[in-house]
Amino acid sequence: MDDPLNRRMIVALLALLPIVLFAWICQSFVPPRSKAEAALAAELAALPGNASEAPVVGLELAPGMLSLDAMDAARAANAGNPFVTGPIDPAPPFRFSGSVADQYNARECLALAAMAEAGPSDIGQRAVIQVILNRVRHPAFAKTVCGVVFEGSQRATGCQFTFTCDGSLARRYGEEAWAAARSRAAQALGGSVFGQVGQATHYHTDWVYPSWSPKLEKLTQVETHLFFRWPGRWGTAQNWTSYRGGEPSFAALTSGPAPSAEMSGLPDYYDADASAAIAPLPIDTPKVTSGEVVMRLPSGKANFIVVASGSSPQTALGTAKKLCTGEGTCRVMGWANRIDVPASFPLPRAARDSLQFSYTRDPAGAEIVLYNCDTFKGLPREQCIPRGR
Repeated sequence: MDDPLNRRMIVALLALLPIVLFAWICQSFVPPRSKAEAALAAELAALPGNASEAPVVGLELAPGMLSLDAMDAARAANAGNPFVTGPIDPAPPFRFSGSVADQYNARECLALAAMAEAGPSDIGQRAVIQVILNRVRHPAFAKTVCGVVFEGSQRATGCQFTFTCDGSLARRYGEEAWAAARSRAAQALGGSVFGQVGQATHYHTDWVYPSWSPKLEKLTQVETHLFFRWPGRWGTAQNWTSYRGGEPSFAALTSGPAPSAEMSGLPDYYDADASAAIAPLPIDTPKVTSGEVVMRLPSGKANFIVVASGSSPQTALGTAKKLCTGEGTCRVMGWANRIDVPASFPLPRAARDSLQFSYTRDPAGAEIVLYNCDTFKGLPREQCIPRGR
């Protein structure tokens, strides 16, 4: 004999089923982009550089590699592009869902990106971390923290964050710097929101003016970085999805050692005591007759040299060209004393201040040559390394 109570329960469950299915579909649905939004997304995804920053000649942390006039022109163009009006909605808190390994890898990738992109600045690091977590949840980007940070590093068009491709991964940070960056990363992964940048998914420094900059909505400025979001619904958190874990290995991405069993200690790869160690020169490093090669990436695309005392501008340039054989990107940076030569990229402030010579050749073969005009006298202003920037 049928139980009336069981029948009522079955009828109630069947009545709830369409509601549950509808809620699940609504949560999973990502509104389609318009053709204009899709075209802009494709354009941005194809650009290398910081958070889809357009290609610039020189290093992110060495604006002296750009001419003073170019930087001033970029700042003027950025000033002419107005900020959005009205309130900036903060991003929703990040909801972490993953394993202990996911948490370790996500924290390490966030901390490394924060230090490489913003130096020791507290608000600068928090702004970068927020953009990364915004991207993780946006349908246009990778679905993991490390995936976003290293996105593009294996493709021909270049990296979304330049420090993953320009040799900066060889830099070693001190224990205090790591501890501070890890703390900020852990706070953000735990739901802390840096509301000033809102739902921004892009940024660039104020001394460059990428072609895409006026196409996005400019939200705010944090120190020297300008922050942007897509226009329309594609730039809102309404399209965002939930984080599901599945982080790639931080150690594998950085070629560092495997994490310790407790997954919480400072990796040996970032031993503060080794911060001054310069990697041995590759065996195929060309011999130079003037000065000394101190650091050279295995690819040959970046070189640190000591400029011989009394060298002329032509001598320094000749040394650079001897090191930059072949085609494509190549950089040579020179100092007067070996003690001033840093161990790796990015350049610390002291190394930027004492830089004597810089040579950059971009992928198209265009060259920029700059000198310290306190040492190399009589050069035109456009050939001088800008100071005080």
